[in-house]
Amino acid sequence: MRKALIVGIDHYETLENLSGCVNDAYAVRAAVERNSDGTLNFPSPQLIVGTSAERCVKKRDLKEAVRRLFADDSEIALLYFAGHGYIEDTGGFLCASDSETGDDGLSLAELMTLANASKARNKVIVLDSCHSGAVGNSSMAADIAQISDGVTILTASTADQNSYEVPGGGAGVFTNLFVDAINGAAANLVGDITPGSIYAHIDQSLGPWAQRPVFKTNVKTFVSLKKVDPPISLGDLQALTKHFPSPDHQLHLDPSFEPERSPDQLADPSIAAPDPANTVTFAVLQRYVKVNLARPVNAPHMWHAAMQSRSCELTVLGQHYWALVNKGLI
Repeated sequence: MRKALIVGIDHYETLENLSGCVNDAYAVRAAVERNSDGTLNFPSPQLIVGTSAERCVKKRDLKEAVRRLFADDSEIALLYFAGHGYIEDTGGFLCASDSETGDDGLSLAELMTLANASKARNKVIVLDSCHSGAVGNSSMAADIAQISDGVTILTASTADQNSYEVPGGGAGVFTNLFVDAINGAAANLVGDITPGSIYAHIDQSLGPWAQRPVFKTNVKTFVSLKKVDPPISLGDLQALTKHFPSPDHQLHLDPSFEPERSPDQLADPSIAAPDPANTVTFAVLQRYVKVNLARPVNAPHMWHAAMQSRSCELTVLGQHYWALVNKGLI
């Protein structure tokens, strides 16, 4: 069982209204609800949005929704929040629509108490709010995180930073990248998207002077937040050890591997004709090159490697996946 609570608050009774948080919440719901093949990922995610005085999010309702999210032993309990954040010397807060001063919102300490005590196997907290990087920090030492087993935190900014909207408004910078990542930009070669790969995508997409995302985790097992179509087939991946008997093996090529050649090359009897079995292997090798698993040796392209009877070898990434296949982990 996978549960998701997605909150976006634009309307505030006292604090300044926002414009992109509700859009962000809808975008996140659409991104996480189903895997790319249409199968359910987080069935019926709970969406709570504050859009107006008639449809606002009270603190008591926000807290109760978070409590219900973390109340059982689900496989993954995912919380996403977009809205105002506040910090002072007593800690940080997520501001509900009825917050007047900021410190009357849902405290990050309360949030962590509920998450840390949860029996859910994986608790994933994603916050797009100012100062959200303070979540999980110790009340005694701000530079020490206190998170229990199975908790992962991903926030838009550090404890002393604001979170910003994309130019023109309508969406948060962090959430825009988060949605991009979970829709496939952060997938590994078997199509899994993890909190760590999402963080890497966001971190690499932001310049050194922009808001800095924060990632904190205490997990012992692999956590996949979504499955997307992999960039290479499982069969091709599993064939790594077939084509390369060892991770440092150099596979010798010759013209019989390459089906494409010029009329002059076709007429040259010294150039071996394409071999059907070798051309099938060569197509797999080219797919390896496309996803940075293999590369030609002393040749600019695989075509040259074949036509000049050179070799190809695994990249460092290729050797990593070779080891996973060899150990039966893929």
